[in-house]
Amino acid sequence: MTIQKVDVLLVGGGVMSATLGTLLTKLDPTLKITMVERLDHVAHESTDGWNNAGTGHAGYCELNYTAEDEQGNVAIDRALAINANFEVSLQLWAHMVENGVLPAPTQFINPTPHMSFVWGEDNVAFLRQRHKKMSAHHLFKEMEYSEDPAVLREWMPLVMEGRDPAEKVAATRVTHGADVDFGSLTRNLVKRLQEKESFTLLLNHEVDDFEHAQDGSWFVRADDRKSGKSSTINAKFVFLGAGGGALPLLQASDIDEANGYGGFPVSGQWLVCKDPAIVSQHHAKVYGKAAIGAPPMSVPHLDTRIINGEPALLFGPYAGFTTKFLKAGSKLDLLKSVSISNLLPMMSVGINNMDLTKYLISEVMQSHEDRVATLRGYFPNCKDEDWTLAEAGQRVQVIKKDAEGRGKLEFGTELVAAKDGSLAALLGASPGASVSVQAMIEVLERCFKDKMQSEWKARLKEIIPSYGEDLKTNADLLNSIREHTLTTLKLK
Repeated sequence: MTIQKVDVLLVGGGVMSATLGTLLTKLDPTLKITMVERLDHVAHESTDGWNNAGTGHAGYCELNYTAEDEQGNVAIDRALAINANFEVSLQLWAHMVENGVLPAPTQFINPTPHMSFVWGEDNVAFLRQRHKKMSAHHLFKEMEYSEDPAVLREWMPLVMEGRDPAEKVAATRVTHGADVDFGSLTRNLVKRLQEKESFTLLLNHEVDDFEHAQDGSWFVRADDRKSGKSSTINAKFVFLGAGGGALPLLQASDIDEANGYGGFPVSGQWLVCKDPAIVSQHHAKVYGKAAIGAPPMSVPHLDTRIINGEPALLFGPYAGFTTKFLKAGSKLDLLKSVSISNLLPMMSVGINNMDLTKYLISEVMQSHEDRVATLRGYFPNCKDEDWTLAEAGQRVQVIKKDAEGRGKLEFGTELVAAKDGSLAALLGASPGASVSVQAMIEVLERCFKDKMQSEWKARLKEIIPSYGEDLKTNADLLNSIREHTLTTLKLK
């Protein structure tokens, strides 16, 4: 059997692997890199435009990133961190546009105001406090707030048209928000990587076996899904960036750090409108409050999208119960992921999250009329016949051991790395793709420590000027970087 020797093996052809491959190539063009994707083209699972919210999550409008405690206090720390991390993504993309690596920004990112919208006295009070706290920080200083229906009609006419004039409403707006087609972005990144002799892309190949060698490298078997033939790749470093499929791959690696991890799969659906007469009346991402018991990925939003150059209006996502870890996965994925090490955490999460399970099942049972009725909270005059249902991507929420050895359900992303730095996996969902650059920098820092502390540090700072700085505390740096990235990416 032929063994291919590489420096880096990227498993999964999504935005995470593409971003890591891009960074590594920038830092050391001599690295030999192979990307393995189980489907016949890249960016077709979680990264695909129709499977991804595409919001460019920056904490501007997503109310689930600013939780309210029992005393009514709004915490903004998570929104600050996500916003600073999204600024890192913008810096890399701007650098690559300037250097001709990425095409014109409009082919993957477009300016789309980010808004939060609520109704009812309690929710308005929440949004008012949220705005007061957030606009006081330099990351969110440009956030506007209004309770004036006339102003809101200018911001989002479809949302306000036909609404009870006596209803108490409020909204915030950040005009330099973005809509990101992560599918187009990823395909362009991989296209550039393929131009390099040191990069190999294997499509229709599925990784299913790992062996950790004594020298620290990995022997990984990849099966050609068309021919049935197997090949072996010997890699010094392996990254598992396979979306929902990363968990079973991590378990197959059998590293100690994988013990106790499990996954809770959640599916999603969108209502989609492509009628130009309707789509042209809404140019914003309008996020509301999630229903009680809903997972964070199910925060409702009426969403302007440009996917593969085609404008559309989406509403959702509607969550659903599934046992698949990938959209093109198997119904046995969840069962196969159960092991001795994660059985207790997964049982604990199942017992303690019955309300969530019931909510997901109820979402699956909804009729088209039920879904459109929810949409009317954001578009009162909508008509059933203008909207069709589309399947969104699969997400696998992280289950991990808590301090007592039981389980807890995490709704963010989490990097799991072998102690010797030879393998890393990214688990979880939101904010996901939007913070892909910061997430992959964390991979570099944990798995390429020596390089990052020497020659790579200066190179990375040339690409990402804020590297090594804290945008949450350095207002002057944030202002200068944001001005540059918004101008370069045509988001102003």
